Amino acid sequence: MQAIPIRTDFPRKVREIENTWIEMPDGIKLAARIWLPDDAEADPVPAILEYLPYRKRDGTVERDHLTHPYFAGHGYAGVRVDLRGTGDSEGVCKGEYLKQELDDGVAVIEWLAKQPWCSGMVGMIGISWGGFNGLQIAARKPEALKAVITLCSTDDRYADDIHFMGGACLTDKLAWGATAFAIAHTPPDPEIVGERWREMWLERLAGNGLWMLDWFRHQRRDAFYRHGSICEDYGDVQIPVYAVGGWVDGYTNPIFRMMQKLPGPRKALIGPWAHKYPHFAEPGPRIGFLKECLRWWDQHLKDVDTGIMDEPMIRAWIQDPAPPAPYHAERAGRWVAEDSWKTGDGPRRRLNLSPGRLGGPTSGDPILICSPQTAGRYAQSWCSYGSAPDQALDQSREDREMTVFLSDPLDEDVEILGFPMLDGEIASDKPVANLIATLSASVPNGKSTLVSFGVLNLTHRDSHSDPAPMAPGVPVKFSLQLNAIGQRFAKGQRIRLALSTSYWPMVWPAPEPVTLTLSAGTGQLTLPLRTAQPQDGSLAPFPPPEGAEPLKAEQLSAGNSERSVTEDLVTGKETYLRGGDSGEVRHAHTGLTVRYCDEDRFEIHPDNPNSARGTCTWHKSYARGEWVAEVDAAVTVEALSEVWRIAARVVARDGEGELFRRDWSEDIPRDLV
Repeated sequence: MQAIPIRTDFPRKVREIENTWIEMPDGIKLAARIWLPDDAEADPVPAILEYLPYRKRDGTVERDHLTHPYFAGHGYAGVRVDLRGTGDSEGVCKGEYLKQELDDGVAVIEWLAKQPWCSGMVGMIGISWGGFNGLQIAARKPEALKAVITLCSTDDRYADDIHFMGGACLTDKLAWGATAFAIAHTPPDPEIVGERWREMWLERLAGNGLWMLDWFRHQRRDAFYRHGSICEDYGDVQIPVYAVGGWVDGYTNPIFRMMQKLPGPRKALIGPWAHKYPHFAEPGPRIGFLKECLRWWDQHLKDVDTGIMDEPMIRAWIQDPAPPAPYHAERAGRWVAEDSWKTGDGPRRRLNLSPGRLGGPTSGDPILICSPQTAGRYAQSWCSYGSAPDQALDQSREDREMTVFLSDPLDEDVEILGFPMLDGEIASDKPVANLIATLSASVPNGKSTLVSFGVLNLTHRDSHSDPAPMAPGVPVKFSLQLNAIGQRFAKGQRIRLALSTSYWPMVWPAPEPVTLTLSAGTGQLTLPLRTAQPQDGSLAPFPPPEGAEPLKAEQLSAGNSERSVTEDLVTGKETYLRGGDSGEVRHAHTGLTVRYCDEDRFEIHPDNPNSARGTCTWHKSYARGEWVAEVDAAVTVEALSEVWRIAARVVARDGEGELFRRDWSEDIPRDLV
């Protein structure tokens, strides 16, 4: 993590409770780390809860050190709690966002509100998992919870999460599933839990299971995904919500829905960032996000009028044109503001599709879309983390594998904010088919920078709950929503739209090779134009980023990151590889040495969708003195014509050798995906 300016001169002196136990109604104890003002018992403060499975002792410790002591120094209690069955907490975690997790979260909030150092007011903050459960717990209406800051999260676990996009199955279901699989099987720290660490570890090794099997069993938007999706009834969330995200993150679309549909006080902030907190996120510019959080907390937890609710509802970063690159440290642009949001309102630019051309008169010829299974290899990751080279490469490298439409060179700048839409009438020669649309900015030398993309499983064209197969050869109307974006296309650039039937390795392929036919004269791309507003120029700038003193750590061995595509010239199969190694890192405050290694390997033949195979592996090691614990986890998914074939293994070792081993193997029928 690149260093940010450090703040040490806080208004209140900070003390830390390295670990305390919060007992749940059933007797299970959750582990909590707390930073709070030294005089909080004499002058109680609100509590800010972050509630996660990612191991407070080592997994999130870098960002925790930047964030929670900062809150404490400004008159709050920063509280970091491990979920049941994760990190140092007791019990077993059997899945994500289960009722038990939310019940425990409500109990934690009740416990916090009763502490002598707490004013009785509680807020929740979290990114990704913690952003999800902050919204979900808010919907449970615990009395003491008064406000939420949710980052990189979703209101709809089916439509916008690692599972599906437009009803098409994402390979992140495997990649994130393997990551969660590894995390769920890691041990507690004996320095916190004592001699029972091995007993606790064996309990979670035997009891956690392979959550991913449930994810593949549920392929429609059923009760499994409706649980935890606040879009089922936005009215359940009455408290103030601040929703934050970034354009290369996977969770920006829900921000716009929540701004439109949440009934209570709400604000949104969308930057150029990846899946990180904005005070240390990349691409930059980074901002003084912790100061922005304090304005929110002071307003809603201390009843101090900070003026934050008098400002526009949405602040968004409009990106300037940039050359394609797998990594951007910064994205040039400017901040703009919107007082309200309703998708579909505002000016539009509609561009007709005709063979090879975007805009202008339509042609009387139908348009065929048929891609090799390898199309999409130069896309970004579905959810970019920013620090690794995981963003999109030059999109013109896909020209031969996708059906491409180019506008004339623009005679003036065009600025968009919101959801581009593709509409038309299309026929498929197979019952199950995916349609992918990518929107790019193309410069005169031909290079194209990805702006946005969208995916639609055509069997889900009318419903994610009740999909229907395509009748071969019969045209149907469709609407494909691309991801929300704020972007300026520059004068002289061309707008590039590319359509394909595959998007590997982001999306699992349809069961059979597919040819789609876009009916003549029906295709239309609609861009959500944004016109400059007077308030844009009067926006107060965000303060520069800062944080509390970072974690002291020693890098004992070098790490690395990789991303590559190789072709077997004998078999024709392509292998896409990405991964990383943290190297060995020793944390000074615990003496703990950790190392995390992961590899995602995706294989496919350009002519055979049933050759699609992904294998994701993790190695996690922990050591202090003579204590050693290691976890190796591996999951493989094959997309066969009729079934998902899933195999997994977890192996755990301590200082005496192998402690536990378990294998899984299951075929799950495909259901119109």
